Parts: sequence; C-alpha cells; structure tokens
Amino acid sequence: MKADKKLRARLQTEVDTAYLYRRVAGMEDDAEISSIYLEMARIEELHKAKVMEKVRAIDKAAAEPEPSLRARIISKLGGLFGRNMILGILLEAEKSITNASLKKKDKSGEKSNGAEDRHVRILQSLDQLSGEKVRKMERGHRNVGGNALRAAVLGADDGLVSNLSLVMGVAGATQGGNAVLIAGLAGLLAGAFSMALGEWISVKSSQELLERQIEIEMEEIENSPEEEFQEIILLNRAKGIPEDEAREIANKIFSNKDNMQALLVKEELGLNPDDLKGSAWEAAIASFVLFVTGAIIPLAPFIFLKGQQAIITSVVLSTVALFSIGAAITLITGKPVFKSGMRQVVIGLAAAAVTFTLGRLIGANL
Repeated sequence: MKADKKLRARLQTEVDTAYLYRRVAGMEDDAEISSIYLEMARIEELHKAKVMEKVRAIDKAAAEPEPSLRARIISKLGGLFGRNMILGILLEAEKSITNASLKKKDKSGEKSNGAEDRHVRILQSLDQLSGEKVRKMERGHRNVGGNALRAAVLGADDGLVSNLSLVMGVAGATQGGNAVLIAGLAGLLAGAFSMALGEWISVKSSQELLERQIEIEMEEIENSPEEEFQEIILLNRAKGIPEDEAREIANKIFSNKDNMQALLVKEELGLNPDDLKGSAWEAAIASFVLFVTGAIIPLAPFIFLKGQQAIITSVVLSTVALFSIGAAITLITGKPVFKSGMRQVVIGLAAAAVTFTLGRLIGANL
C-alpha cells in the first residue's frame, strides 16, 4: 500500500510537471525556446506513461490523473506574475527529483550515470543563451519568480509569528488589557521598519558591489584590452566552445562598444547589469507591507475586543492564517497541504504558548 501511494504521488508529479512545461511553452514568445519547453513536457509525458504502466500493474482500472489543484494554482499565478513564477518552481522540483534519484542510487550502490540532473542543467542553460534571446530572458527575470513567492510567504509568516508571540506574551501578563494593543502596534511597526531597512540595505549594498565590480572590469578593459580579449576567448573555450568560435564571439563583443560593458560583465563576472535597475525602495516597501500583513492578524481583535474574548479570537484568526501560510508554502515544496499547514500551526502556536506562559508568570509577580 505504501509503495502504491508513492507510485501514485510520482505519477501526479509527472502529470503536473508536463502540464506546467506546456504552460510555460505557451507563454514563451520565442519559438525556439518554446520548443525546448515543449520537448521537456514530452519527456515528462514519457516518464508519466512508464509510471502509469506500473500503477496499472497494481490497479488495472486506474485512471490517469488530471493536473492537481496545486499545479493549476501555480499556472494561474504564472499568468498573473509571469512565467518565471512557474519556472522557479519547476527548477526546484527538478532539483528535488535529482537529489532523490541520486540518494536512491547511493543507497542501493548503483553508479550514477551523470544524467540525473539533466533537466536541471537544461533549465539553467536557457539562461546562458546569447544575443537577443538572453536579453528577452533577462526581461522576464524581472517578473515574479519562485523566490519572490517564497519571500512573500516568509515575510508574512515572520510578521504573523513574531507579533503573535509578542501579543500573547503581553496578553498573558495583562489578561488581554489595553497594553496588548500598544505593545502589538509597537511590535508591528518596529518589525516592519526593521525588515524594510534590512531589505533596503541588502539591495543597495548588492547594487553598490555590482557597480564596483563593473568599474574594475571596465578599468581593466581600458588599461589592458588585449589581455581582456584573450580572457574572453579562454572563458568561452572553457565552456567547450571551439577556439575559432570563441575568437569570433570575442570579436563581436569588442566590436560593439555600446554593448561591450553589459556583455563583458555578463561573460566575465557572471553578473546581470539589469540587477542595477532594481529599486531598493520598492524592495523595502514590499517587505514593510508583507510584514504588516502578517503582524496585523493577531493584533486586530484587540482593537475591537478585550480580555479572554480578544485572546481567543486572536488565536483563532492566527491559527487560520498560520495554516494558510503553511498551505501556500506547498506551492513551492509540493508537500501535502494538511501536513505543511498543521506544521506551521504547531510551530506558531507553540511560540505563542511559551510567551503567553511567561507573560502569565511575570504578570502574577508584578
């Protein structure tokens, strides 16, 4: 029964992955890139067929599953926020499958054939396309991706758990009095400003580091153009490109002065000049809003209620929010919704219970 359950979960994964690859292919304007995603979908469908045979060997009446609710939600989010929303999650899924395959072979003593991470390498290689395709892909990178979804979920979770713990601690000490509202509001603002400032510093310092690296690179080009030319040739040869082609690429880079900086920075430093265009203020505001969104939930009942009624309402609302955040995380991890949601609830409420108990002990001795 356990093997059957794992087999069906694997079948669902193959169905969902093929579905999402086709979705990305339909969102891609470039015909060649789209064809790569379609081929990836076709390969996943071949995997699906093999797994389906194994399932039907156990249950002859088994029907092929439809794309899961999770996959359909990811597809909808991709339509709203861009295909990188889907690609980020697909890449994480492919990495997870690769790691599972390698662990299984290591456990059984089977030798790796080097093909386990092929899909991961294909997805990553799409970012290495040159010319206009790279620029098109880089514009897409400014869309919301899997990492942005993760940041949004974790930002709200941080605000919720930290302020729930603070609110429950003060509520335990004051029996849900007015001090809870004051402390909770102070905690909300302090946490939100701290998150915003941290994000602003992170983005700004990253941009300043990029700018400095670019300045150094351009100084080297001006002072030693021949050495830089040879370095570009060697860099491309190291990627497996024949020497004649590597030299031709270097000639194209150095013949176009307008694009030289961006191309050299990308080739030599592996940096994306478009990262310099990101707004530190936008990142800071987003962090502030996400933290406040989570932090306001446990505090809101104390605006309208007092005492035990406010405490109970706060805990109930926070429990629902914690479960929702845990469920949202499954869009990234692919884990069961109930398990992930309840895990989040247990962790959040455990933290709140500790601070509430401490608050009660402190309040009793005041």
